[in-house]
Amino acid sequence: MYLEIVSPEATLFSSEVDSVTLPGLNGEFQILKDHASIVSLLKEGTIKINTHTQNLVLDALHSEVVPRKDDPKVLTLKINSGTIEMKDNKVIVLVD
Repeated sequence: MYLEIVSPEATLFSSEVDSVTLPGLNGEFQILKDHASIVSLLKEGTIKINTHTQNLVLDALHSEVVPRKDDPKVLTLKINSGTIEMKDNKVIVLVD
């Protein structure tokens, strides 16, 4: 599925991913390929991006996304709040 994370200043991440875990208002939730359409609010926390089957090269576009030390194929991004929309295997996350 395709994930795009956008802040008011820039696009923070844009790539194919295996899954994404998000800090929802009622707790953390994960989205996988072919997930039902969803719109949700996000709270302060960390977005975790699983890229195990992807050959992703982090560049200046992805400068705020940090690989985990114990598993570099899991990327993290700290957010203050946000909104997510998932539709047709495209996830768009608007973050503060």
